[in-house]
Amino acid sequence: MEEKKKGFFSRLVSGLKKTRDNIAAGIDSIFSGFSSIDEDFYEELEEILIMGDLGVDTTMEIIDNLKDEVKERKIKEPEECRELLIDIIKKQMEVGETAYDFEKQKSVVLMIGVNGVGKTTSVGKLSAQLKNDGKKVIMAAADTFRAAAIEQLTEWSNRAGVDIIAQQEGSDPGAVVFDAIQAAKSRKADVLICDTAGRLHNKKNLMNELNKINRIIEKEYPDAYKETLIVLDGTTGQNALVQAKQFKEVTDISGIVLTKLDGTAKGGIAIAIQAELGIPVKYIGIGEKIDDLQKFDADAFVNALFKKGE
Repeated sequence: MEEKKKGFFSRLVSGLKKTRDNIAAGIDSIFSGFSSIDEDFYEELEEILIMGDLGVDTTMEIIDNLKDEVKERKIKEPEECRELLIDIIKKQMEVGETAYDFEKQKSVVLMIGVNGVGKTTSVGKLSAQLKNDGKKVIMAAADTFRAAAIEQLTEWSNRAGVDIIAQQEGSDPGAVVFDAIQAAKSRKADVLICDTAGRLHNKKNLMNELNKINRIIEKEYPDAYKETLIVLDGTTGQNALVQAKQFKEVTDISGIVLTKLDGTAKGGIAIAIQAELGIPVKYIGIGEKIDDLQKFDADAFVNALFKKGE
């Protein structure tokens, strides 16, 4: 397991290389180029973080925290700020003790997000991982608007060796979830994972659909723990933040799955999304393989972005 984690971390480091090149080079030159900590120093740092896709609000908050700490600890050397900066960002990214509680009890996981972000694939990968952990998993193909989504999920169910509840394209997503809950109860499943449609251009439809699904879960499966994960594409940078905000307007979200972080220069968006929405990044994806979706590790992620010569 440790070996696997190590392998994932080195893939994460190489996957985040573009983002790191984007941020770290600038940060290095700031920390080595300034001999004292003054307004210019903070301004340069601010610019680098914003360029690294951390976003304006998040950057301001980080800089304010940094200024407070520098004052409090009477720090004079810019280089001493580096570790402080890293620690502040790590604190902001912490997932929290209860982040994966759904794994420890009977639960329903709703995967939401627009099409094309890797949602169906994330359902498949998470199902496979939970199955490997000895859980009985059932998938529900409640994205009934795309025949491809149903086919793709069926393929994943075969690969992962988990049951799938699906109906024809165009059928009612609520009915699929209803059937899946009955199956989860009768087959004594630990986790039911539902793939849902991601039509953001019609927010009203999306809202109605998610409300209906939530009502069915509350009525039919009241004792199940409910986890709602939004899947976002890391390559879209600030756009991912916009999507997350729009979904947050229509439903409660308990965690973020950030996909396609390999090879993007916009990895800093992970920090912005968590800071601006107050929703933790719980999983990150850096490739196509089943084990390329992993639980988020704030230390590893921030080190991969900011540490020298990692």
